[in-house]
Amino acid sequence: MDEITVQELKERLSRSSNIQLVDVREPEEFEICNLGGELIPLGELPKQVNRIRRDIPVVMVCHHGFRSAQAMNYLTQRLGFDNLLNLKGGIHAWATQVDTSMATY
Repeated sequence: MDEITVQELKERLSRSSNIQLVDVREPEEFEICNLGGELIPLGELPKQVNRIRRDIPVVMVCHHGFRSAQAMNYLTQRLGFDNLLNLKGGIHAWATQVDTSMATY
C-alpha cells in the first residue's frame, strides 16, 4: 500500500493543488477537524466512487489511517484505482505533527 506522511503531504500541498483529498470519516468527525477535500464516509464509498478522481494523486484520510487503508483496498482491488495514497497516521498525525492548533479527538 502506498503511503504519504503528513510532512510529505504538507510539502506537496504547498507546492501544488493538483491533488485530491478524500476523507472517509463520518460527518461528525469531519466537523471536529479536517483538511478540506471530499467527505465520503467509508460506508458510502461504493455509492459515491464517481467523486474520486483517477487523473491526479488522491490522498485518502481518516482518523489514524485504518479506514482509509480499507477504502484504498476496496478502490484498488475492486475498481482498479492506481493513484491512491494513504495518509500515514491520519488526521491525528497531522494535528500532532503539522498543525498543533487543530482540534484532536
